[in-house]
Amino acid sequence: MKLAKRERGAAILVAMLVVTLVATLAAGLQWRQWRMLAQESAARTQSQAAWVLVGALDWARLILREDARATEGKTPMDHLAEPWALPLQEAKLSSFLAADALAEPAQDNAYLSGRITDAQAKINLTNLIDNNQLSVANLAALHRLYEQLQLPMNELKIWTERWLESQPGAAAQANKTRPLRPQLVEQLAWLGVSGSSLAVLKDYLTILPRRTPVNLNTASSLVIVASVPGIDLSAAQKLVQLRAQAPFKSIADVQSVLGLTSALDGTNVSVTTQYFEVRGQLRLGDWVMQEISLVERRGMDVVTIWRRKV
Repeated sequence: MKLAKRERGAAILVAMLVVTLVATLAAGLQWRQWRMLAQESAARTQSQAAWVLVGALDWARLILREDARATEGKTPMDHLAEPWALPLQEAKLSSFLAADALAEPAQDNAYLSGRITDAQAKINLTNLIDNNQLSVANLAALHRLYEQLQLPMNELKIWTERWLESQPGAAAQANKTRPLRPQLVEQLAWLGVSGSSLAVLKDYLTILPRRTPVNLNTASSLVIVASVPGIDLSAAQKLVQLRAQAPFKSIADVQSVLGLTSALDGTNVSVTTQYFEVRGQLRLGDWVMQEISLVERRGMDVVTIWRRKV
């Protein structure tokens, strides 16, 4: 009798262990299946979002192309009252389709936003190099910007010298490693710019593929002070107010308004733009994808220079 009870107890224990093992394996398989589905869903969402942002970039390029066509044969100028400068506020993606009936259920929770900004409204660091040496005029512009922002001048001296060393044509110095040349303003940290300085400078500096002038129709007052020698902040702010009423058609108009006796350098300032930044954002619930692109307008063609996700 006792032996039979022991056998029944052992059988029950084995059965419980088997049930526990099966339940554990089933739970593990279910979790793996859920994880695979979640990864597949995330990858599909990311792929769809990437394609939507490609379409948004093409839309922005079309706007810039139409802007160039609208001003063909007229005095060339780019300013903040043009259609390209109007931001796209967050809107439901399905509203961009011909009919809501064509929208997929997932698109009901998808929201698109974006804007085009003038890349030449900032100081282009590519201008800093002239014949394999630091440009005196553009270095002075950075000095004026640092003064206005109250940033340490010793930092400016260090990173501009390292910027020169990072250029392809710079002479290699003995026992000194050439620093990697930054492609983005955020990468100036490689040259010794502090994080606190970068947080301020990113709104006023850019790095473009070639030398470009600052567009006085779109630049901020601080960039104007830095780019135009001999004026103070109040004069730059007056310039910003006047261009809101009527954009400047030439740098001669700017010179007249400022009352400058010497002519402005057309290689450093202008009233037109070739480079623009396109920012797009797609939001799907709590999931957000952002992308920044640099485009160049060459006549009627708008060419994408680079794209990167944020």
